[in-house]
Amino acid sequence: MNKETKSGISISAVLPAHNEEGNIATTVAGCVSYLEENSSDYEVIVVNDGSRDRTREIVEEISSANPKVVLVNHEVNRGYGSALRSGFDRASKEYIFFMDSDGQFDINDLDRLLPDASPDTVVIGYREDRADSIIRSLNAWLYGMYIYIVFGLRVKDMDCAFKVIPNAAYRAVRPIKSEGALFSAEFLIKLKRKGFTFIQMPVRHFPRVFGSQTGANISVIIKMFRESWKLRDEFREK
Repeated sequence: MNKETKSGISISAVLPAHNEEGNIATTVAGCVSYLEENSSDYEVIVVNDGSRDRTREIVEEISSANPKVVLVNHEVNRGYGSALRSGFDRASKEYIFFMDSDGQFDINDLDRLLPDASPDTVVIGYREDRADSIIRSLNAWLYGMYIYIVFGLRVKDMDCAFKVIPNAAYRAVRPIKSEGALFSAEFLIKLKRKGFTFIQMPVRHFPRVFGSQTGANISVIIKMFRESWKLRDEFREK
């Protein structure tokens, strides 16, 4: 898909959100503004993953005024992977784009990814200048090496939450079973095994202004290891 034809793209933007009341309205507004200009057929799907703040109420208010904004609600927190899966399952357009709701990405960087979108291609963003602490960046590097050693998949930024995926590709590799942080890795591993092409593009990354990150929590890390062992066993059985 070249830049001249990108305005015809049919796309579902999926935004997982957990306690993002300080960010969600701005993030959704940015997505709507961009997609109104650049897509003839779009929807913005916000998955509220058991937020304890006003995230759900804010999205409900936006959705009541704009039917292209859809709320998928988890009454309790199920985990990042579960939120993405709910959003992807709800997505009805030709392509799925996902981005975190925390304000650390700029929707306008879709300009960098959309020209390479095609039915057999997954376009993966990577943070060209990561706005995280040294510890978080080190953890991400170690995680990427772990996935490479165990599963043989190497990408520049495994968990960069800025990707464009053909909806048919997601349907081809379901189910993605991981409930937590392993979701993106499991998804990419299964896509690679199905023969989809990966193209990696740099995107900008900004410091978080509101809210707090949970990816480095010890419970999240333990869950990732457990799910990776299950995934390894699943592949061994095939």
